[in-house]
Amino acid sequence: MARSSSGFVAGLTAAALAVVGFFAYQASASAPDSLAPPKSEKSPSAASSHSPKDKPDTTAVPAQSGTGERVVYSVGDDRVWLVSDDGTTERTFKVTPSTVDPPVGKYVVTSRSAAVPGSDGVPIEHVVRFASVDNIAIGFSAAVNGSMAKPDPAKKTGGIREKRADGDAMWEFATIDKRIVVVQ
Repeated sequence: MARSSSGFVAGLTAAALAVVGFFAYQASASAPDSLAPPKSEKSPSAASSHSPKDKPDTTAVPAQSGTGERVVYSVGDDRVWLVSDDGTTERTFKVTPSTVDPPVGKYVVTSRSAAVPGSDGVPIEHVVRFASVDNIAIGFSAAVNGSMAKPDPAKKTGGIREKRADGDAMWEFATIDKRIVVVQ
């Protein structure tokens, strides 16, 4: 009898460890890339050490990007803004551009994929496609491993890389037919 109960306890322990491991994996997959506070949450003393002329306002949506709810992508600044219907910035973040830039203009989200292999072989998630240049699909995505390495300049790629937390926000915001405005 002692032998069967020890096997039962060992089985329960193994099952508990598997469940804990699964939850740990889920937590790490959804955790932000950085636990540092966003730049907008600086203390007043840190913020006051620079004059407004020293640092551009990165939260300001580019004036030439139109109005209403939209995603704005600046190919010159490698920055994205998620803009609400009333014109306020819901989120802004830096990206790593692809080797092929979309032309300046207005687009809509044409397709999305939850997870696919990237053209560089790195698994990517939350792919939001909106343009095509010379048969190269252009879209935003986040590498599952969190990397944001610059693409090989010898290869023509259209993936605009985001941090995972930014990719999550883009995925929630940029549904099919959502407007994308590309500015210089």
